[in-house]
Amino acid sequence: MKKLKCAVIGTGYLGKFHAEKYAGLDDCELVAVVDTNEEVANEIAQKHGAKALTDYESLLGQVDAVSIVVPTSLHHKVSKDFLKAGAHVLVEKPITVTVAEAEELIAIANEKKLILQVGHLERFNPAILGLDETESKPLFIESHRLSPFNPRANDVSVVLDLMIHDIDIILALVDSEVERIDASGTAVLTQGTDIANARLTFKNGCVANVTASRISMKMERKMRMFRPCSYISVDFQNKVLTKHRTGEKEMFPGIPEIETEESVFEGGDALLEEIKHFVSCIQTGQNPIVSGEAGKRALETAIKITDLLSDG
Repeated sequence: MKKLKCAVIGTGYLGKFHAEKYAGLDDCELVAVVDTNEEVANEIAQKHGAKALTDYESLLGQVDAVSIVVPTSLHHKVSKDFLKAGAHVLVEKPITVTVAEAEELIAIANEKKLILQVGHLERFNPAILGLDETESKPLFIESHRLSPFNPRANDVSVVLDLMIHDIDIILALVDSEVERIDASGTAVLTQGTDIANARLTFKNGCVANVTASRISMKMERKMRMFRPCSYISVDFQNKVLTKHRTGEKEMFPGIPEIETEESVFEGGDALLEEIKHFVSCIQTGQNPIVSGEAGKRALETAIKITDLLSDG
């Protein structure tokens, strides 16, 4: 099979890792990296034997696929340019700034029969991949995504920076329309919201309580979900999946025992799996796990939460 000509647009903290993954894949040829910082672009390009550019426009029509790892405000323009030029696009989350922008990208991708995948990396965490999708839908979900302050992603609120990871996963797990949202939060160190909590009530009765903070003293990325006869804990940071289920034996008369199964996923490279999935979708035509539609739905919910925080 012919190698895909790939490029990475934006080689900052995360973009340099995208370049590394493409360079290591047999199915891909990393032809170029683009960054407005010429020194950074040269450093990454030389490391992987690619061309260094400070402007992406010369690549339009010259590559098969791109990762777009630029500031969120540029996601729509850069993605649109590459989709119109016939390239498959993996764009970092959030997909765009507005829902209308996301809808336009989805329409272009559909019209041109191109893959549009959104970089919700936690979907490829081995602990979440270990969930059994045949089990019943959750009745209650609680998630905590806490992080010490990092000035890198302060162009968006904590909702669009951190909480949106869990919003995306919860929407996929529950697979029901959101009926009501309640939210509270505050700014502490920046002009935007630094800590937030949202309560999502779904039409099927499920409730999700979601907390995100970028001003915590510790790092924590956990999700707990309750299903009929089971309680499941996902530790994204340590890649541990713990399942507690009612067993056939009795703990007390009339009370079933609780069986526990813990899976620890050592190693694993979520970004590599995400990019390999992107490449596979291009080759086979299958829909990506995190499609443009999924990215739009997560963005739409995150914006509703953000608007509630602004109003409150």
